[in-house]
Amino acid sequence: MDGLDEFEKALAEEKKAREKAEKHSSREKDGHKHGHRHRSSHKSRDDESKDRENHRHKRSRRSRDSAEDEHRRSHKHAKTSDPHEDLPILDDEEPSTTPKITRDSWMQAPSALEFDYTQKGAKKVVKPPPPKPDHDLKIHKNELNHHLQNLANGKLEDIEDKPSQHEVSYTFGDSGAQWRMTKLKAVYTQAEQSGQSVEEIALERFGDLREFDDAREEQIELDRRQLYGEGYVGKEKPSGELFQQRKMKMGIKRSPERSRGEESFDLPQGVAMEDKGAPGKSVLLDSTALNRMKAQLMKAKLKNAPNVADLEAKYNEAMASFSSNPSDPGVIVLGKMENRMLAGTRAEAKAIDNKRGRERGLLEENEDMSIEDMVREERRTRGQAGGEGMRAAERIAKDAKFDDDLDYMDDNANKLAKRVQKSETNLKNAAIGEFQKMNRILDSCQLCHRPEKDQPPIAPLISLATRVYLTLPTEPELSEGGAVIVPIEHRTNLLECDDDEWEEIRNFMKCLTRMYHDQGRGVVFYENAAAPHRKLHAAMQAIPLPYSLGETAPAFFKEAILSSDEEWAQHKKLIDTAARARDGLRKQAFRRSIAKEMPYFHAWFDLDGGLGHIVENSNRWPKGDLFAREIIGGMLDIEPDVIKRQGRWTRGDKRLEGFQKRWRKFDWTRVLTEPS
Repeated sequence: MDGLDEFEKALAEEKKAREKAEKHSSREKDGHKHGHRHRSSHKSRDDESKDRENHRHKRSRRSRDSAEDEHRRSHKHAKTSDPHEDLPILDDEEPSTTPKITRDSWMQAPSALEFDYTQKGAKKVVKPPPPKPDHDLKIHKNELNHHLQNLANGKLEDIEDKPSQHEVSYTFGDSGAQWRMTKLKAVYTQAEQSGQSVEEIALERFGDLREFDDAREEQIELDRRQLYGEGYVGKEKPSGELFQQRKMKMGIKRSPERSRGEESFDLPQGVAMEDKGAPGKSVLLDSTALNRMKAQLMKAKLKNAPNVADLEAKYNEAMASFSSNPSDPGVIVLGKMENRMLAGTRAEAKAIDNKRGRERGLLEENEDMSIEDMVREERRTRGQAGGEGMRAAERIAKDAKFDDDLDYMDDNANKLAKRVQKSETNLKNAAIGEFQKMNRILDSCQLCHRPEKDQPPIAPLISLATRVYLTLPTEPELSEGGAVIVPIEHRTNLLECDDDEWEEIRNFMKCLTRMYHDQGRGVVFYENAAAPHRKLHAAMQAIPLPYSLGETAPAFFKEAILSSDEEWAQHKKLIDTAARARDGLRKQAFRRSIAKEMPYFHAWFDLDGGLGHIVENSNRWPKGDLFAREIIGGMLDIEPDVIKRQGRWTRGDKRLEGFQKRWRKFDWTRVLTEPS
């Protein structure tokens, strides 16, 4: 209301100003008329009467306008009046005598359609979503690869011919799983970056959609194993489920062979058939898995979980299967030959005769030992992993008050000098753990022959002798035409091989040297046994080199060995087996210069010897064959990415046929198979 009052005052002041201006102008006109009154006295009177009449009409109009203004202000939703409506009518304008037609108040109210929003806020403008990029496979009419057109149409002829279930040579989570998962991830990454479809990239990388679906199935299974932990029992090989789903989406209900050769069997009508349940696949569980299932069941009961009945049924079934099958595959029976510490009497230790010692089978060192007992203990403990350093670490770990101080070591010299004697239970557990670890390594080894499964090595077989065989190196090769000499038995290093194995190894070295010499090239042999704790299969690599580089190869290897590993070493950094061979040891130089228990690297520049090195810190040593590959790759000026890539062996190597043709002329194993 304050705004209306101020507006009315402003109008009133404006009217007063106009009236004063009109009076002033009328006075000027009167003065002008007074000078000419004698000429037009009658006319002036008429004018005065007209002016009065005009003023009267003006006042009546003003009063009517003010009444209308107040009538409009009385309404709550009255519109703001135009200020020009209250202005007085000029003298030369004729006032309208007709009354002004006005609308009723209800008709002057604002329309509800004019309100787009309320006090909740401004209306948000919803932007339309951007158009999605079109990543569909587009095939040109001149495309030569017709399988891409079939892929775009959603059908593939080769998919129809392939069964969903097939046999594969690998298992989920084996040593090649990381490589397959990396390959699968690269498919999705390339498809996202290039905008192409995943199926198209999968065909380029895998060559087959079935293998791509098998990799997807393995990824799902590995994620489940990581989610559910060690107790999870799932699939070991692809079942073809995802590939079958792909065929169903494409409209392929059944295989063509089955649809063509399917015979209709007449079933008897009205005869009740006996419903035989599917034979359940019973999985034998060990005591550890049963304990996990029992713990899950107890947790579910405490939480009142809805799946208590299912867990209890599974546990009862597993418990019945475990009790009914005495030959549990989880039980490992080892003889005394598996661990020398279990053989014979242990006079160096005696049982602790107290309650805790009897319960846990604890032992202590026997200080009253004879010389024969000491010699027997020395033979039994010789060559064990870790040696005296491991036993000293065990003694320090048993001492809760140990302090790395010379005074403490002097005061407790007798205590620290005692050997920690392990009980028979601990020795058996250690032997079982070592046995299981070795079995896992043998199952994943690509160079081992498995006679129990009648499976040859994954590595391609070129020549097979009685104890040793020849194979191809992994790709990418540093120099074309290389080879690998491998003992059939799983050896940690070549120093563990016996005389017969070494005779065959030397025969392969001689024949390879003759073959490369016939090609106008030299050869360098090397073995990397820097990680004996990993129990890898021993192998000798043969790398052909040009004659010019073969002469300077010892200098390259010597410089690399002297600048590698620890700066301050306990062993001699460079072991020159070639010099010892020239001094008279000849072919025994390598085997008599390095102990078989030591981690080492050795390179042969001739048949008898070369340069060797004891690896003291395996963590600082390059992984795999990277040390030798860096040296030889630098000599041959090879790209760094090729040097660092160390592949794996695969079945059906394409290089095998060409190498066998060149090797046949120099193959010494032909005398073992061909009649004389």
